[in-house]
Amino acid sequence: MIGDYDVLAKRLRFVPQFPLEPGGKYRVIFHPSQLPGTQGSMSDTITALFQAPARPPRAAAMVSHVYPSADLLPENLLKFYIHFSAPMSRGHIYEHIYLRNEAGKDIELPFLEIDEELWDPAMMRLTLFIDPGRIKRGVRPLEEIGPALEAGKRYTLAIDRAWRDATGSPLKEDFQKRFQVGSPDRDPPEPAQWKIHPPQAATRETLVITFPEPLDHALAQRVIQVAGPSGESIAGKVALEDEERQWTFTPTDPWQRGSHKLVVQTTLEDLAGNNIGKPFEVDLFEGVQRQPVHSTVKLPFEVP
Repeated sequence: MIGDYDVLAKRLRFVPQFPLEPGGKYRVIFHPSQLPGTQGSMSDTITALFQAPARPPRAAAMVSHVYPSADLLPENLLKFYIHFSAPMSRGHIYEHIYLRNEAGKDIELPFLEIDEELWDPAMMRLTLFIDPGRIKRGVRPLEEIGPALEAGKRYTLAIDRAWRDATGSPLKEDFQKRFQVGSPDRDPPEPAQWKIHPPQAATRETLVITFPEPLDHALAQRVIQVAGPSGESIAGKVALEDEERQWTFTPTDPWQRGSHKLVVQTTLEDLAGNNIGKPFEVDLFEGVQRQPVHSTVKLPFEVP
């Protein structure tokens, strides 16, 4: 092995150039005859075996959250976000995810299966799309196979424990999310209907925004920002509560008194993939009046 040798008092120390493999077995061979001044008087070699310390045991990975978190989801639900407690492995994910009806029967090909699996950089969040062909009206999969989800029925999103994490270990346990399906949602989100509950100046009180419907968990955390009286973006912590019907923001520094704005990118989606000013199915039907939209919508509020 490549490394550096040092003599410390009566000890010979070896520092490897690269870290030892945790749990790896190694052999050390010492040749006394090669020490200065021995003149070959010590010809026997000394051999020792040792094992490097193993990695500390890590708790088995498990599904920590699935979004949307609500128990009632629209018939034209677009996607799930599956969160894990530890990094996962890439590849063959669709072998471990099932959508089942009330009778426990697997729904045929409900997901959009793509080679480029949609993981976050940490490999701890997977975006799982329902096949849009099973959602959009007027397309062949919906007409020939039928919808993946039907209003008035109950389903289970099931994940089996054979799915392996980044270390090759299986999940701690199976996971199930049971939910009921309601009517399809084809109306875009309307920020004008949101209720803003402003905080008090000179405090770090939480700004609370209440939505009339659940919004996309990942997008709502990323595309909604708060601007201060001078137009600057305010730093703080965002969270979603009440089954993604409530957005909260806790600033890093105390609030300033005066006019503020909630700045919302129009790419924000509801659970059915409708954007602000753009229904998910707008490109399929003639005569649908598409409202002119800007890249952002600004909602003013006062901090008293």
